[in-house]
Amino acid sequence: MISLRLTWLHLSVHALLIGCLLAVFAMLGGCASSTPRMADVRAFAADAPKLNAYHELTERYRSAYERQQPYLAPAADLRERALDASRKQASDDFRRIDDVVQAYMQALGALAGDRRYDLRDPLKVVGTGIKAWPDTGLEDRHVNAFTGLTRLLSRAITAPMQERAVNDLVRDASEPVQQLLDAMRKLLRLYDRSNDNEQRIVLGMLEMEIPYLDANRDRLLIALAKSHLQEKTAEYRLIGLRHTLARKNLDLIERRHRALVESLPQP
Repeated sequence: MISLRLTWLHLSVHALLIGCLLAVFAMLGGCASSTPRMADVRAFAADAPKLNAYHELTERYRSAYERQQPYLAPAADLRERALDASRKQASDDFRRIDDVVQAYMQALGALAGDRRYDLRDPLKVVGTGIKAWPDTGLEDRHVNAFTGLTRLLSRAITAPMQERAVNDLVRDASEPVQQLLDAMRKLLRLYDRSNDNEQRIVLGMLEMEIPYLDANRDRLLIALAKSHLQEKTAEYRLIGLRHTLARKNLDLIERRHRALVESLPQP
């Protein structure tokens, strides 16, 4: 009986300790999550998936040659094939810009007490680097901003989950984030021009070749070609809308981040 009472007492004390620890953790988390400002930070972090439209368009830009190749004349094919390797290399850097901005937003969310985000996730982009691609609009100032933001993320990993850490990160990241959003906007214009060029190649070839088909002998081929033309026309229209959405999302994120910066308490 005494042994049972001691066991029960031990379990009760153990449960009490766990309860106290959970309460302490809740209080610590509350330090970063209980103010209206931290709610705004978490709302900003929740917008990170809106950058996925930029990511998808980067991937489309990367694979432009594969889509264009069946419609290219031999001379044009040689030219586009030569550009394909550099386009793929540049696209790797373009994608990393999206990765680091999303990692920054998620780090802010984690520091502000949003349990959906893990501060270890931003580590995946820390240590990577990019280079300038002047012909695309990606300049040295954007590269410097990328490097600066990755350093800030490295520091944020060890920061306590409290409002001061959030404010410090927002303040220090203000300029790098502005530069990287500017880079993404320039690259979206590049993707838009690439899409227009691809559209001219593909639709132009179909529109030029279809009239030369024999209406009696090539009825099936004509039907298939016209159906394909309609499908590609609809595809490029949808991609155009996707470009518009990506630009609007960038503008939204820039406005909300600027609002966070402007509402920072005076140091």
